[in-house]
Amino acid sequence: MELLNQYGTLLVIITALFGFFMAFGIGANDVSNAMGTSVGSGTITAKQAIIIAMIFEAAGAYLAGGEVTETIKSGIIDPMQFATSPDVLVLGMMSALFASGMWLLIASRMGWPVSTTHSIIGAVVGFACVTVGKEAVEWGMIKSIVGSWFITPIISGIIAYAIFASTQKLIFDTEHPLKNAQKYGPYYMGITAFILCIVTFTKGLKHIGLHLNKGEIFLISLAIAVISILVCYFYFRSRGFVKKMRSGVFGGVEKVFSILMLLTACAMAFAHGSNDVANAIGPLSAVVSIVEHGGQILPKTALAWWILPLGAFGIVVGLIVMGYKVMATIGTGITDLTPSRGFAAQFATALTVVVASGTGLPISTTQTLVGAVLGVGFARGIAALNLNVIRNIIASWIVTLPAGAFFAIMIYYILSLIFH
Repeated sequence: MELLNQYGTLLVIITALFGFFMAFGIGANDVSNAMGTSVGSGTITAKQAIIIAMIFEAAGAYLAGGEVTETIKSGIIDPMQFATSPDVLVLGMMSALFASGMWLLIASRMGWPVSTTHSIIGAVVGFACVTVGKEAVEWGMIKSIVGSWFITPIISGIIAYAIFASTQKLIFDTEHPLKNAQKYGPYYMGITAFILCIVTFTKGLKHIGLHLNKGEIFLISLAIAVISILVCYFYFRSRGFVKKMRSGVFGGVEKVFSILMLLTACAMAFAHGSNDVANAIGPLSAVVSIVEHGGQILPKTALAWWILPLGAFGIVVGLIVMGYKVMATIGTGITDLTPSRGFAAQFATALTVVVASGTGLPISTTQTLVGAVLGVGFARGIAALNLNVIRNIIASWIVTLPAGAFFAIMIYYILSLIFH
């Protein structure tokens, strides 16, 4: 307690810097996932992807990032275990933030798409084990995370495989691909709009006081999907669009999917910004709350006005400075992508996120997207996959939890030496 009274303001400033560092790591690594397929398929340039992601990630983080945030992420540890030693929890949250940011920086530098959520969870587990002990950790949650490494990439891979196969059968492998693109394109758009609305309502807008039940979300999403089908039906038959499509048969057909993929990428970036900003600002708001309340640990806390903009700004800076590395791995490293292949991967990711949200499975969007890109690659044959890149990605996933824990323990001891 003496530590908080003596260094309270300094601890908040240092934690804010660590929070910014963590948000930078999220921007450098995780955000690139939403845009990697769009860039790899040639739909947009890397520069355009960064601008689009900046807008939608920042909007998601700032507009829908939440007025109230859980101080300890994902129920991984019981904060009441630290009721008699709040200074330990403060130093632990600080070490978890810096450790996660450090691991994300290393992974981004290597071009590995890893999970920011799993990184912060590993870090929180690490400091909890060396301070309170193993009993402070909810091990059931850790088991379900390890299970999600295998389950979600497989689910998204199967969905992506099925979507890619359907586009081949209905459109590309036919005598009149242009006509069939005009015929089936609106339905793909309708299904995409339906799934994206559900993602946005459940993942992106849940924090802003929009309390819709599942039935209402379903009906609103269905109405928007029907409108999308009608709009696309007339747009795909308009003179201007037909003119564009005639620039080359498959090139023209791919234009249909590039529109769909860009919509999916924007919606996923918004949903991602609203959710994953909590990985950076959750521990930061915990520290601010403990210092402001004189060492009292509250299970939930209102965010200080400056925390959300800090997280949003950190994400944007990370994307600009280092985002291109992971974008290259997702977009071109695993398999060659076209707009139709990229759309299949993005759509499968969005659909898996919806399914996982409904079942409460703690998934990683990164691993879901990689699984979907793999599914598209498998649909084209094993030779279409870069197995070296895949091996490195899977190894980086497995290392993320222990790496977060190792760095957190190391930094916790350093901070303890400095402040005690």
